[in-house]
Amino acid sequence: MQSVVSELNKKLHEMPPHEVLKYFINEYNNTVAFGSSMGAEDQVLTHIITSISKNVKIFTLDTGRLFPSTYKTIDDTNKKYGISIKVYFPDNKQVEKMVDEKGINLFYDSIENRKLCCHVRKIEPLKRALKGMQVWLTGLRKDQSITRFYTNLVEWDEDLSIIKVNPLLNWTEKNVWTFIRENNIPYNGLHDKGFPSIGCQPCTRAINPGDDIRAGRWWWEAPENKECGLHQADK
Repeated sequence: MQSVVSELNKKLHEMPPHEVLKYFINEYNNTVAFGSSMGAEDQVLTHIITSISKNVKIFTLDTGRLFPSTYKTIDDTNKKYGISIKVYFPDNKQVEKMVDEKGINLFYDSIENRKLCCHVRKIEPLKRALKGMQVWLTGLRKDQSITRFYTNLVEWDEDLSIIKVNPLLNWTEKNVWTFIRENNIPYNGLHDKGFPSIGCQPCTRAINPGDDIRAGRWWWEAPENKECGLHQADK
């Protein structure tokens, strides 16, 4: 599969996001899925994807601890584009067991606990969301964090056995917001309040001007640990 991924990178690396998306939607038909966190980049991709096809599976992960404004964004997006974003929830028994054993805010106590919480609330639902899919579309960009700098346009996710495509990989934050404003795309209102990256409510806060754009995510941890496992091997 790595050879296939290498060929795809050579073939598509100079294509704009719209053409990259069109290629995979056409080539992989109904086995393409887009996982949206309802962030700015994901809203851009939803806009482009729905302009190509309304049949692409678009899903989001409801961890049970999201901001109210994130739910509003889901609703606004469905209405804007005439779609129904599929919502996946964590297994209630796994959540109950984790909370009983570790506490309701276990993620503040250690990196191990935080990764456990992310695994239960995000990774397991993601696996269900991607079952039967061949391509996973994401909104990753290189300049989002040091953990994403060496990301490629097309990758092979070994753990999930799926082709992972990052159409906005080389876009800047300015590119994203220019596109949103030019196309009147709905977005999470927290972006206007100093939240460039929005995840679960207890693990996300506003940042100061000039801070790294993911400084508000798991702010008590070192930058090299700031991934939930969705976009790196989950060990």
